Amino acid sequence: MTRPTSDKVKGSIFNIIAPVIFDKDVLDLFAGTGSIGIEALSRGARRAVFVDKSRECCQIIKENLNHTKFTERAEIHAMDVCTALSMLSQMDSKFDIIFLDPPYGKGLVDETLACIADTDVLKQDTLIIAEHDVKDVVPECVGTLKNFRKQKYGDTVISFYRQEV
Repeated sequence: MTRPTSDKVKGSIFNIIAPVIFDKDVLDLFAGTGSIGIEALSRGARRAVFVDKSRECCQIIKENLNHTKFTERAEIHAMDVCTALSMLSQMDSKFDIIFLDPPYGKGLVDETLACIADTDVLKQDTLIIAEHDVKDVVPECVGTLKNFRKQKYGDTVISFYRQEV
């Protein structure tokens, strides 16, 4: 069962990143239905890579990409997020923006940030956006990744990270 990002939260995220989304490479982790990556494509992102370990979710993403005519600018990987990050790193895939929206309350934000920090998928100014529950404690720093902004929307928090060099 997916828990899609609310329209309010999604709108707020894209209002914040609107000036930098055009012609960027986007990675959508725990992609669910793909709504975040598809929204990025609709706003001019160059490409989006979707990762979700659920084959059912990946099928839904494929259908949504077909419906929105963004199939040629997208990749879908049905696998664990850390495995996908390792594979993408080995393929020398790098991203300008990384979204992660893991299931709430399972400590997956910390784990995923650690996987991101341990792989080579970041460009110089990559923006990492993590959606999580207000009750989830997320780190200020993971490896070279540092939190620089948090936005609260009801029970949802969006945490923004960048790599400190």
